[in-house]
Amino acid sequence: MRKLMLAGCLAAAAACQQPAAKKEAQALLPAKDTHTQSNADSIRLPHLDLDVAVDFDRRRIGGVATWTVENPHKLPALHLDTYDLTIDSVLVDGTNTAFTLDSAVQYLGSRLNIPLTPEATKVAIWYKTGANATALQWLEPSQTLGKKQPFLYTQSESIYARSWIPCADGPGIRFRYDARVKVPKQLLALMSAENPRERNDSGIYHFKMEQPVPAYLMALAAGDISFAAIDQRTGVYAEPAMLQKARYEFEDVGKMVGAAEALYGPYRWGQYDVLVLPPGFPLGGMENPRLTFCTPTIIAGDRSLVSLVAHELAHSWSGNLVTNATWNDFWLNEGFTVYFERRIMESMMGADYADMLWELGYQDLEEEVAAIGKDSKDTWLKLHLEGRDPDEGLTSIAYEKGAHLLRLLEESKGRAAMDTFLRTYFDSHAFKTMDTEQFLRYLDGHLLKGDTTLHIDAWVYGPGIPENCPRAPQARFKKVDEERARFLEGAAPATLSTNGWTSHEWLHFLRKMPRPLTYAQMEQLDKTFGFTQSGNSEVADLWYIMSVAAVYKPAYPAMEAFLSKVGRRKFLTPLYGEMMKTPEGTAMARNLFSKYRGNYHPLAQESLGKLINKQ
Repeated sequence: MRKLMLAGCLAAAAACQQPAAKKEAQALLPAKDTHTQSNADSIRLPHLDLDVAVDFDRRRIGGVATWTVENPHKLPALHLDTYDLTIDSVLVDGTNTAFTLDSAVQYLGSRLNIPLTPEATKVAIWYKTGANATALQWLEPSQTLGKKQPFLYTQSESIYARSWIPCADGPGIRFRYDARVKVPKQLLALMSAENPRERNDSGIYHFKMEQPVPAYLMALAAGDISFAAIDQRTGVYAEPAMLQKARYEFEDVGKMVGAAEALYGPYRWGQYDVLVLPPGFPLGGMENPRLTFCTPTIIAGDRSLVSLVAHELAHSWSGNLVTNATWNDFWLNEGFTVYFERRIMESMMGADYADMLWELGYQDLEEEVAAIGKDSKDTWLKLHLEGRDPDEGLTSIAYEKGAHLLRLLEESKGRAAMDTFLRTYFDSHAFKTMDTEQFLRYLDGHLLKGDTTLHIDAWVYGPGIPENCPRAPQARFKKVDEERARFLEGAAPATLSTNGWTSHEWLHFLRKMPRPLTYAQMEQLDKTFGFTQSGNSEVADLWYIMSVAAVYKPAYPAMEAFLSKVGRRKFLTPLYGEMMKTPEGTAMARNLFSKYRGNYHPLAQESLGKLINKQ
């Protein structure tokens, strides 16, 4: 493990340089959330009543969003965020009211301006979504597992809630909500709220979220969905053909909730359920309160990828409970959550297992820093995203650099002190927002207490990987390294000691291979270990990347089948990116993208389109 100290010259340089960097950052980064055009910092919107219908034929959601208004400063107008919404009418306290929509601003959409009387308490907005609603993925029956019914799901993070609800769309703006949602009678509707267990005869479902949440945690799904309980407060939703596989995979989710509570206090959201979405979902998971959305790519059949569920569960404390005030502070959500996730997995699987997760995460951090540039301000924890798409900040920097900072704090101050600090942090800031500067003051007052030897500013307001970044022990991976070396020296794959390896050991085995391997080496590995037909999506994606690099064409049919049904950007981007490195691969990438583009979420379509059309 790396020592938790800087060489003397580096420490002195950091001590001199970082205060200046911090001042520069504070001058550059405004306190106001620049990704909302609302004035919810002055007019409170404590409650939303949503009444909408989901129209699969027209591929739109329409209805009325009624906001409770508290206007202590008697401002003359309410401003809300919209993106590609048609506003049919607005009623203020039941009276039809003129409104205006500003011209669209890149990334942010059009500000909705609603005149208010000083006494106004209710604003009802009748609206419908447009063809470019970024949050919505509409699936034809053929794009689902069951192949019989259509499917809809939303993805509101980061600023996409405004494309299906007129709202104040900022992570620091919380509200409670009730909703009435009408869907075709053969479908079940679910939200990030109290949910039904089975479909009814009317197709009308009612929802309540009693805890205040920001708009990015608003979620809706509708499809041929069934439910299976895990224990009294956890369960899984999925398409019927996936349900029992998912139920088996998530058998330990209830235990995860208990492990999380033992670490950092009570789970405050009532029920914790997981919805397994169709394959086009662009993310691994989304921490919608009470109802985590997750990709089916974690259904490996051996519970080897369920650390993703531990991550989304941990968000019930870090993110959903204490939320980043702006997207510039995104690391306060994800860095804390990665740290918490690994503590959960350590409590359930042991320290050597969690150490593998830490090491793979460090490798991801190294790769991300190399891709972005080690001197780029986009590798700071505190970001500067004004005038940019906030999704540009959703990188491994927030996740892994943030988590490793917390590990540094733990190793420096001791685990007991760190756990007391985090438990108090979550309890004292529950259902509140937090920005970076507020957190640093809290950290100094409650844990560091004036200690500057860790050079925290170098982490928050400095680029790259700090010199005092901790590294997890690698006992299990050292054995993997030995077997990889044996293979590269000519040992037959069948003679390697791989019995009992987890997916993490296989990932490390393949990640550190020279690239490209020879065709003969790829063939030997494939014949022995069956990587081309792997049911583990993490391993399969990495193998397909290696296959493209080595022009190992026997893997191409399975790779195409993978790309035809998997929509997770974590897998798609590096795989298509590898293809784009050669003329032959570029032609293949463009052909495959044109064939399967419609299976991907709009967010994945956009990012992959930029990648594939850049040449």
